[in-house]
Amino acid sequence: MAYEKEEWIPLTGLGKKVAAGDIASIDEVLESGRPIKEPGIVDYFLPDLEDEVLDINMVQRMTDSGRRVKFRCVVVVGNRNGYVGFGQGKDAQVGNAIKKAIAHAKLNIIPVKRGCGSWECGCGEAHSIPVRVEGKAGSVTVTLMPAPQGIGLVTGDISKKVLELAGITDVWSSSSGQTRTTINFAKATFDALKNSNLIRTGGSQ
Repeated sequence: MAYEKEEWIPLTGLGKKVAAGDIASIDEVLESGRPIKEPGIVDYFLPDLEDEVLDINMVQRMTDSGRRVKFRCVVVVGNRNGYVGFGQGKDAQVGNAIKKAIAHAKLNIIPVKRGCGSWECGCGEAHSIPVRVEGKAGSVTVTLMPAPQGIGLVTGDISKKVLELAGITDVWSSSSGQTRTTINFAKATFDALKNSNLIRTGGSQ
């Protein structure tokens, strides 16, 4: 889904450093530990990000003035090459809810550790994940396991969209809990990818 990008005027110290060319890559931004507060920072380094709307829900709330309706949108963004983000947005208009969710997903962008951890493959290419990882959200637990080339993404449709935008093409998976809950299924998959960054793999980079 394409939205016209507005011209980015950096407001935070981190944004101004990026615009001035003092920071060389998105990895440098993420490794600094400083929170990303402007989607423009991510757009600057990852202009080829794609977004996928996973779910749109109507949320009703009773107030003194009557019933108010808002739309809650769940979005995943990624460049299909090692970076993915997950976000949610709420607004009275569907289009605005999607925009807010995309912006939120960009602020939550993470690098994804890819590799070939399958004993059946051993090709050394970055098509799967290097080790088994687990992610949780609500009642949902998702376990991702390295798979050999050609297996594809053996998982549910929602999880598949997250993995595709992260740039993973082969994976085994298992899940438990209320996997029909789109938000938690997507969030648990995202959490598993996030956890892959916490695991040190052998060999020097």
